[in-house]
Amino acid sequence: MRKTQKQEILEMIQTLYQAHEEIKKYIDKRNFVLSQDILSQCQECAIGIGTMIEKIEGEGFITVSYVENYCDVLFDVYEELNGVNINANKVNKNLKKQLLRIENSVKNDISVRREVAFFPYKASMWDSLESVYLKIKEEPNCDVYCVPIPYYDRNSDRSLGEIHYDGREYPKNIEVIDWQTYNFEERRPDAIYIHNPYDDWNLVTCVHPRYFSANLKKYTEELVYIPYFVMDEIEPDNQRKIDRMKHFCFLPGVVNADKVIVQSEKMKQIYVNEYLKAAKANGLGGNHLDRKRLEEKILGSGSPKFDKVNNTKKEDLEIPEEWLKIIEKPDGSWKKIIFYNTSIAALLEYNEKMLEKMKDVFRVFKENKDEVALLWRPHPLIKSTVSSMRPQMWVEYEKIVMQYRQEGWGIYDDTAELDRAIVMSDVYYGDQSSVVQLCKKKGMFIMLQNVDVLTQKEE
Repeated sequence: MRKTQKQEILEMIQTLYQAHEEIKKYIDKRNFVLSQDILSQCQECAIGIGTMIEKIEGEGFITVSYVENYCDVLFDVYEELNGVNINANKVNKNLKKQLLRIENSVKNDISVRREVAFFPYKASMWDSLESVYLKIKEEPNCDVYCVPIPYYDRNSDRSLGEIHYDGREYPKNIEVIDWQTYNFEERRPDAIYIHNPYDDWNLVTCVHPRYFSANLKKYTEELVYIPYFVMDEIEPDNQRKIDRMKHFCFLPGVVNADKVIVQSEKMKQIYVNEYLKAAKANGLGGNHLDRKRLEEKILGSGSPKFDKVNNTKKEDLEIPEEWLKIIEKPDGSWKKIIFYNTSIAALLEYNEKMLEKMKDVFRVFKENKDEVALLWRPHPLIKSTVSSMRPQMWVEYEKIVMQYRQEGWGIYDDTAELDRAIVMSDVYYGDQSSVVQLCKKKGMFIMLQNVDVLTQKEE
């Protein structure tokens, strides 16, 4: 039984205690009609309690038998009121005795089960929640649900565009629940986990408005936000670097969450400091300006993204057959695999210049395809972002993607399995991004590309 359901039953029992006092009062006044009316209401309430317990705990549950005994006593008292010789104290004592058995059984015989719901949106970002989900799933008396939610592309005028649903792209070991069948408004899970903090603030994508953090908060005791990304570690006194990322510290999901879990203790300190500044600047008060409360709310216990990479073993990977044709040498050994990562930020900053850089990178690796295998994994939101913000550049970008895929000498990875790309690769090459931190944790050699350097010019 859920905690809220058990609490509801206990509150109904307290109402019955109060009704008993009313019954005693009216019997003393010899007002048997009102006494019988209240007895009938007690009977209806008790039947409701018994039905609810039986539905959740099953037929024949011990508490239900106590409820049935209580109903029998109510009926006997009702019948006795048709006579004139009845003792109000005796009636009250008997009813109280029966109700106390029910109350004690509810408290001691009915165990409480927690319900926890995870609401990820993009499958490629599920790694930011997975290890927490798997850990909670092992807890006894806990029901855990992974409910991928739909999301929209933003049109250039910020209206909602094409809708997407990634529920079919999650790992095989994750049981996915259809968002249309999981009614969190009715179920009111004890805890809800999210990794999208933007609500209506994102200019590129938008989760379904029903799943905005401001709304989810109304239907759970604990809303937990874990960022879908990791960042370079920053010293808490390096304000120059902090200023580049401080907007992440005061997004709707951070503000509305009861708990925020970030990648490290240093990052926690940065979040607390920047949250306090932003809350004050936005005129908020109370807990928003309470440092002690924020220290309890924001935890630096680490990102599940690190857990996912560390727990993924190379020998357990499922490598697509078409990838193996690119990776394997004639003798069956593997070439060195270069993880080539292109980010949204770099593309928007350098525009056509970055497109030329990418063409140059592909030319070089194509010439050396017998010795190294290129695994190109662009940021999963590049299409949504660039097509909305740079529609002309998107046409040129698509041509590059199409040519790369048609030539077939390199791997194009647009799957949700970032961990697979990291674990199977030997070297990271590309833009500065959160992926760099994951590759560092895995011990990979890191090379950042410089858009100003083209090999053709060097030659």
